[in-house]
Amino acid sequence: MERTRWDLDANAEYAKTAERYGFEYALTQIRFMAGYGAEFQHESVSFSQALLHHTERLVVMAALLPGPWNPAVAAKQIASIDQYSKGRIAVNVVSGWFKQEFTSIGQWWLDHAERYRRSREFIACLKGIWTQEVFNFSGDFYQFHDYPLKPKPIARPGRPYPEIFQGGNSIDARENAATVSDYYFMNGNTLEGFQTQIADVKERAAKHGREGQVKFALNGFVIARETEAEAIRVLQEIQGKANIEAVEAFGDAVKNAGASTSNKTGMWANSKFEDLVQYNDGFKTKLIGTPGQIADRILLLKSLGIDILLVAFLHYDDEIQQFGEQVLPLVRKLEAEGRGKDEAFEIELTGDVYRKVEA
Repeated sequence: MERTRWDLDANAEYAKTAERYGFEYALTQIRFMAGYGAEFQHESVSFSQALLHHTERLVVMAALLPGPWNPAVAAKQIASIDQYSKGRIAVNVVSGWFKQEFTSIGQWWLDHAERYRRSREFIACLKGIWTQEVFNFSGDFYQFHDYPLKPKPIARPGRPYPEIFQGGNSIDARENAATVSDYYFMNGNTLEGFQTQIADVKERAAKHGREGQVKFALNGFVIARETEAEAIRVLQEIQGKANIEAVEAFGDAVKNAGASTSNKTGMWANSKFEDLVQYNDGFKTKLIGTPGQIADRILLLKSLGIDILLVAFLHYDDEIQQFGEQVLPLVRKLEAEGRGKDEAFEIELTGDVYRKVEA
């Protein structure tokens, strides 16, 4: 039985525990309407601010959804919170896949390519508002005329404004990452899938004059146990006890997300029921096994070019600490020994687990 709670007190404790054990980032999700088993989600910007007030070093990513949010409001909110938190807020711009969430609140439902084009303008506006003294923009979705924002976010070397994350598997998503985003968020995938996405985004970024400017983040679900067999049993139990109605409702809501893209590779395009139990295909990231196995897989992912792992757990009350005590120190030790840099070596050691074809 999952013991993770949704209230602020619990999440503040999760954030403080994560910070204490060396986690560097946390993400708050955004969902404007309750549904498909995800009823209890707080509003992401105010929730992020609350968590930042309970921590000292953790960077918290607030999810923003163009459409309900205007970039002027978002830029002002995030700039203020950045000042309050001494530069510890980031944003994750999501383009939206849940049609009913838009139509229920009177928002236009755009087709896939247009949603991503709007997100590209949204991100460009955030960056411009945050970095230019007076911002002007004439787009299809947003317009600004001699707009000054003060106070601006805190600027530091290597971080001129709050970091901007953005995800998706489609060509539209990759093009957004290449043109405007700081981080490209990926879902779980195969080894070849990771390599293809990373290479594609890097190539596109270079064509836009942004070579080396896009970093990569990945969703993963962690089940660390004394033996691999025990970890797999926990995974099977999670999948076996999943709320079938909720998972199927989620599946119905996203089934067109992948098929609606030009190359049929959008998010969840190849996800089965078992994958959808964890929203971001986190089981496919294969962080399921002994602490040693998980550490090896993290170093493989690092060698592929993945900079940040966003990990989820079944029991946050216990497993954040367990990960911080059993897995993270091992990762750091192996990194100090030079691991995580040689892609060919890491693939030879660990890559087969990401090549397995599931029945």
